[in-house]
Amino acid sequence: MTSPVPEMPRSAPPIVPDTKDWTAVVDAGCDECGFRPDDVAPAALSGTVRDLIPRWLAALHRPDVGVRPEPTTWSVLEYGAHVRDVHRVFAGRLRRMLDEDDPRFDNWDQDATAVEQRYDLQDPAVVADDLARAAEEFAAELDTVREEDLERPGLRSNGSVFTVRTLGQYFLHDVVHHLHDVRG
Repeated sequence: MTSPVPEMPRSAPPIVPDTKDWTAVVDAGCDECGFRPDDVAPAALSGTVRDLIPRWLAALHRPDVGVRPEPTTWSVLEYGAHVRDVHRVFAGRLRRMLDEDDPRFDNWDQDATAVEQRYDLQDPAVVADDLARAAEEFAAELDTVREEDLERPGLRSNGSVFTVRTLGQYFLHDVVHHLHDVRG
């Protein structure tokens, strides 16, 4: 049974794409949300991913889940759908980094994905279930990472180099930062 999505204007204004290069958080952390890259050791990353699931589920079950706080700021539902997809995309990237030498990742336009997949109209209960499943699958993938794999590289489409270690840090910041965004 699906949950009704709270009313939201069908013609919500588009979100202005975020053009900031967030890769700096891997070195400097994020003053906005308090994330520090070394706060979670690589071996503890999978447990941290699992620990964050209940906070996302609680946020996605709020009665105002589909309401944007500002016309050009994502709702909790939209952030939740994005975070679900972040887990999926990063699980794929991690698998490639463990299986291939120097994989190059296709660009993922998260803003275009949000519009194309109509994050704003998705069923919050389905998004919650899918996010929990995607997080568990990514955590299980993280459980396979060995110490000697942490410096295996991969390349973003813009040429930025990640290692398995920094990919995990970058990923974790995204999930933590968006919890901060939704006050989760």
